[in-house]
Amino acid sequence: MMTYGQIKEILDDRSPQSIEALAHKAAQTTRQYFGRAISLYSPLYLSNFCSSHCTYCGFHSRHNIQRIRLEPGQYRREMQFIHAQGIRNILMLTGESYKHTPLSYLKEAAGIASEYFQGVSLEVHPMRADEYKELFAAGVDGITVYQETYDRKRYAEVHLAGYKKDYDFRYDTPRRAAEAGMRQISLGVLLGLGNVVDDVYALYQHLRQLEKDFPGVEYSVSFPRLRTVKSETLASCDVDDVQFVQILCLTRLLFPRVGINLSTREAPRLRDHLLEIAITRISAGSNTSVGGYTLLEQEKQDPQFDIKDERSVDEIVKLLKARNFDPVFTDWRHIENRP
Repeated sequence: MMTYGQIKEILDDRSPQSIEALAHKAAQTTRQYFGRAISLYSPLYLSNFCSSHCTYCGFHSRHNIQRIRLEPGQYRREMQFIHAQGIRNILMLTGESYKHTPLSYLKEAAGIASEYFQGVSLEVHPMRADEYKELFAAGVDGITVYQETYDRKRYAEVHLAGYKKDYDFRYDTPRRAAEAGMRQISLGVLLGLGNVVDDVYALYQHLRQLEKDFPGVEYSVSFPRLRTVKSETLASCDVDDVQFVQILCLTRLLFPRVGINLSTREAPRLRDHLLEIAITRISAGSNTSVGGYTLLEQEKQDPQFDIKDERSVDEIVKLLKARNFDPVFTDWRHIENRP
């Protein structure tokens, strides 16, 4: 593991020669461990009810938006649409409201999702280990949870109310999910909230410890950058494209077997470029609004963040094939989860 000083030196080095060398090494490592396979997934937002006040999020409890929670018939319709695009891995998301999206609601959604998708993951409020065991038994394979920032002081400044204020409970969420048997766990930081070097270094430490304690889990990481919400800036991001690429390359070199995700927060040109360097998993045909695929017209939607890459699943697949990548819709056989 690199020291903090070594990581800072790499991320502070803006010379074209150094960046080129870093990208070349990262690309070689990606091809060595992943070949030219790129996994595809789509997000499905089930609810935007939220009890937390996170200053940077479009769903936060004090934001004046229409609150919606999809019922089974509604999210089944959304799932059928996503399935028809060819997607077989889905990430279901909610705001952080234990009241509006309790365990029972998530279990029912997971059961229905299992009818359409081989891979079912959740990005919802943190839960206890026993609750994750129930979700696993209901068909959930993976959990996504970002610490957002590892700086405790900064964390308190941007999480003003709700359960998300509990830094330690959130930090231990990946461990509880692993203890419950989850096959896949995704971690990340929201670039732009805290000091970049501090957050990247802390994420690496967190991930390294999880790999040591739970070696059988498949890990992936994400580095989402702060984005506007309906063109409104809730918080700004000072991480430019160059430093963003450096972070992804460094992550690939330090964690050669870990998946690196890239969402439609990023622009098409940058996403296409990063396919050749470090990325192994991308979202496609995404919508970040509740009911955004089939239920609400675009002008009535309230997204969590603005999408920059609006290409359809078919367009992404054609691009991947044209560039000699292998688009992977599912990389495991659907099996019944058992606690």
